[in-house]
Amino acid sequence: MNYEHLDPNKKDILIVDDMADNLRVLSSILAREGYNVRKALNWQMALTATQTVLPDLILLDIMMPEVDGYEICQAFKAWELTADIPVIFISALDDVFDKVKAFRVGGVDYITKPFEFQEVLVRVKNQLALRSARLEILKLNVELEHRVTQRTEELEKALQKLQKEINSRQKLQSKLLDIALHDSLTGLPNRVLFMRRLDNALNRAKQESSYQFAVLFLDCDRFKVVNDSLGHLVGDELLISIARRLQACLIPIDTLARLGGDEFGILLEKITDINIAIQVADRILQQLSLAFKLSRYEVFMNASIGISWGNKDYDRPEYLLRDADTAMYRAKAQGRAKYHVFNPAMHQEAIQLLELENDLRRAVERQEFLVYYQPIVSLITGKISGFEALVRWQHPTRGLVSPTEFIPVAEETGLINAINTWVLQSACHQLSIWQHQPVTPEPLTISVNLSARLFLQPNFVEQIDRIIYETKINPTYLELEITESVIMENTNAIKIIFQQLKQRSIKLVMDDFGTGYSSLSYLHSFPLNALKIDKSFVKRMQDNKENMGLVPAMIGIANSMGMSAIAEGVETEEQLAQLRSLNCNFAQGFLFSEPIEQQLVIKLLAVAPQW
Repeated sequence: MNYEHLDPNKKDILIVDDMADNLRVLSSILAREGYNVRKALNWQMALTATQTVLPDLILLDIMMPEVDGYEICQAFKAWELTADIPVIFISALDDVFDKVKAFRVGGVDYITKPFEFQEVLVRVKNQLALRSARLEILKLNVELEHRVTQRTEELEKALQKLQKEINSRQKLQSKLLDIALHDSLTGLPNRVLFMRRLDNALNRAKQESSYQFAVLFLDCDRFKVVNDSLGHLVGDELLISIARRLQACLIPIDTLARLGGDEFGILLEKITDINIAIQVADRILQQLSLAFKLSRYEVFMNASIGISWGNKDYDRPEYLLRDADTAMYRAKAQGRAKYHVFNPAMHQEAIQLLELENDLRRAVERQEFLVYYQPIVSLITGKISGFEALVRWQHPTRGLVSPTEFIPVAEETGLINAINTWVLQSACHQLSIWQHQPVTPEPLTISVNLSARLFLQPNFVEQIDRIIYETKINPTYLELEITESVIMENTNAIKIIFQQLKQRSIKLVMDDFGTGYSSLSYLHSFPLNALKIDKSFVKRMQDNKENMGLVPAMIGIANSMGMSAIAEGVETEEQLAQLRSLNCNFAQGFLFSEPIEQQLVIKLLAVAPQW
């Protein structure tokens, strides 16, 4: 048979039978149904046929010469290429046919002779369909396995890529967490991390009775001066050096953090008593007192330290840091470059101070202030020559609050500017009223204390002009009292302002002379009209009757420079006599009158004796 003429699109059937008639009959039947049919008379021909083209189905006679159908079937099943080809046995009805053996050696069906054509076709068709189905399943399985393998590889690649991304994200997250918990400049833990560790320490103290710790709050003294004078780059370099020096004072178990700006926090763990924290603070202050040799400058720096003992009764770590902060401010108030240990009374004072500040802010909004007036007496005429305006705070629940209590708070918060301006406005307005009263002496001056903060306002002189214009007073009768700190704050700018005030004929009085820097050099540089001698010197004058203290020298300085001398705190006739003998120009104090409300001023002017 010419195998080249086989139609590849038709199913191929191999018939193995030693009877030519059987071959012819079956071949004819199957060929008419559209199958390729090949014939083999023996085992050798069958083997050659399958080796040439693998059939889709084998019809195999049982009774064959030399090798029977069972052995041929076993041979086909043993050969890998033909193992899956279905074999249908052919057997005559009178043959001895062992069906069990036929199925055991690999047969799938059998056809009996003589042939029932329809039965043959159905059985052939069924087996070919089953084979096609099996081949399709095998093909699908191969494709599925290939797809599974491909998808598995893709999944493995995706997993590897995902793992790389996870690792990258974990590294980035770790880096971001490190950035979030550390200070970028010094590399130290920041406030967030410090508070976490402080929280852990507090929780541990609550669980372990033997565990004790302390918190130190450190603030650099006058660090702003370095930043303003040498620049932020030098300031940053200094902060890094401070951080290193602080770290050298601690042990690894301690936590040093930069809380912000020039503030540092220290957590001392597993300590036995407060004295260890004090020793650390002493060591830090000693190390910080040494010069910092920076790249271009040598800088000196100190710090104030607050210490808070880690009491397990604290509810939150923030309260521990707050109390250490409070103690630090107490150290600053005591002169700086010191440490201070917190005690509960300080917290209560801080609360009261905060309440006072809040009340003071409301007081400015509601104008709860009053102006009292204390007379200033001319020691030449013995008559009232003017009044000093003194602010009082009419608190809604506490009554009158002394200036010594609220003025420092006003200075600290910046509220002093609004208070000063209001007092100046009120005093000038009152003067304009008094000047139209018949009992008012001519001239009558008004003195108003002004804070250094107000002088540094860019529109200060414009405010003065506006008040003078609105109240229509003669500026010659206005005296502005300043302290030495005003001059020392910004010399050049203050000189310009003083000259502008002098051009307006406004007088300038140096208040509390002798209690500040007391440098005589600046007295020549500024157009001052009078010096006020502080009451503490007037009091000592009476206690030391032999030389009367520094008062004679102060009056001499004022007179030699063409200024008037005004003595404060005069309470006795003896003090008055001593001041007159020293040629003091003016005086004020309880001897003449305590500060009085504005409505009593006219009455005082009408009945005031001549002292």
